[in-house]
Amino acid sequence: MSRRVRSFLVSSIALASPLLTAGCNAGVKPVELEGSFEAENQLQLAVNKDVDILLVIDNSGSMAAEQANLAANFGAMIDILEEPAVKANYRIGVTTTDNGNPWCPPGQTTPEGGKFVASSCRERLGDFVFEGAGDPVDAQVQACLEICDHESIELLPTFSFVDDAELPRPWLERIEGQSNVGGGLGTAEAFACLAPQGINGCGFESPLESMYLALARAQNPGEDNYGFLRDSAILAVITISDEADCSYDKDWASIFEAEGSKTFWEDPDEPFPTSALCWNAGVDCAGDPSSYDECVAVNYAEDGSPTGNPDDAVLLPVSRFVDQLAGIENAKRALNPDQDVIVTLIGGVDENGEVVYADALDPEQQANFGIGPGCEGASGEFAVPPVRQREVVEAFGGEMFSICGADYTGPLETIADRIRDQIQPACYGRCVADTEPEVPFIQPSCEVEEELADGTVNAIVECEREGEWGPYANDPEIGGYRLPEGAKVCYALLTDADESSEDPLDDMSEECVELNFNMEFEITRRPGFPAAGGTSVSANCVTVDEPEAVCPGIGAA
Repeated sequence: MSRRVRSFLVSSIALASPLLTAGCNAGVKPVELEGSFEAENQLQLAVNKDVDILLVIDNSGSMAAEQANLAANFGAMIDILEEPAVKANYRIGVTTTDNGNPWCPPGQTTPEGGKFVASSCRERLGDFVFEGAGDPVDAQVQACLEICDHESIELLPTFSFVDDAELPRPWLERIEGQSNVGGGLGTAEAFACLAPQGINGCGFESPLESMYLALARAQNPGEDNYGFLRDSAILAVITISDEADCSYDKDWASIFEAEGSKTFWEDPDEPFPTSALCWNAGVDCAGDPSSYDECVAVNYAEDGSPTGNPDDAVLLPVSRFVDQLAGIENAKRALNPDQDVIVTLIGGVDENGEVVYADALDPEQQANFGIGPGCEGASGEFAVPPVRQREVVEAFGGEMFSICGADYTGPLETIADRIRDQIQPACYGRCVADTEPEVPFIQPSCEVEEELADGTVNAIVECEREGEWGPYANDPEIGGYRLPEGAKVCYALLTDADESSEDPLDDMSEECVELNFNMEFEITRRPGFPAAGGTSVSANCVTVDEPEAVCPGIGAA
């Protein structure tokens, strides 16, 4: 059944509440609209559905199975982000853990240094052959060809919101239902080709510094990453790595050199260092080596002594990365006090996300990594337990998941759920009056406006109906809302709390229904015209005189 809605001013938000049928409103008298908008009913609405997701993917020689796992199961996260109740406006940028090293010169590896990679793995098949100390490892089939069916990924021109140019951008995005992936590919299908980053990256992985540089480039005009970060968007950082972080200060590259002091080498008599150097140069463990009480990040000087001067630390201090993320989070909280930066790790922890620290029983493994495995997979693969990355995750209340798991669907769904928790529906926090009780379903009357950071106030128009029924959906089978010509934002009102109407797209969110509200706003913006930072949206609707009689338990779950 179609639903008629009266409304005057509108905004870029989504509000909702339980359905009131004509029978339920039998005792509510028609309301005179003129002068019926009370000041106390002017409520600010939650409007942000923007999500920026940065993935830092280990592309060293042991990561073929893990990249295949990520690519094959990432659709679980996208499914949640695209749920009708979520409809996140998301972006996904991907970089690697390769930030260069004296033992990984350009030409031998391709250090991205935080730059986004946005090409099909089939265009980079050479990256899936690892020429290690033993026999070459060829993971072209396992990590790319079996997962990706497309020789290339067409990225359509989009606006980055920080410049006026419409250009192809090195990230995947889906905003207001519009994807930047061409060729008829879905985002999950494109990601399956993009996520495999190869196995010939530097074996001295620098995931923290790669994250730092990716975010810094995203804020630096002239960089391809520029514009990826949106001021009010939820930021989620996901790292996938099986080794210890080796983000070193390039002023102290001598710690890797054969002619250097070799302070942190596991065996100074060897001609080259192992990954154990990364553990030894940044971690201190206390307790019995067979089961350490704890392992913590420490800033060591070149001579191996702890230092309080961050400039003397051979590995870049953990505080560098925490401070960067905290600065981004604080800027976002200035616009939305409830917004958190989400930091997660798929790494060397057990299936419960717990970290185990103990020296390896295998002397060769100890020599190679400086510590025993944090987890082991069914096929014998193992991962080093995190310390520096763990401390960054913990600083933001994040979660860790096992990289040794056979299926990353669960971890990815958990991360997506945490993102979804920050995308709150715009429930209208009053019991809205039915201005036409004789018509099935409530007929609300509302004024909604948005106020920009400079104090400018704009009205927003009602979305036009398109197709057989429904709010804005961009679904050719069921139709949806359409932005009126010339409008950059429009709204719809959702009033169906129990799916009583035949219209599947006027259904309220579970959150609003559980709070016993009876209306929810759905706001959509034209792609390329996001809400400016600092924009707030408010609505004023005609409400009933006795809310408990019409909306019993309103506001209480």
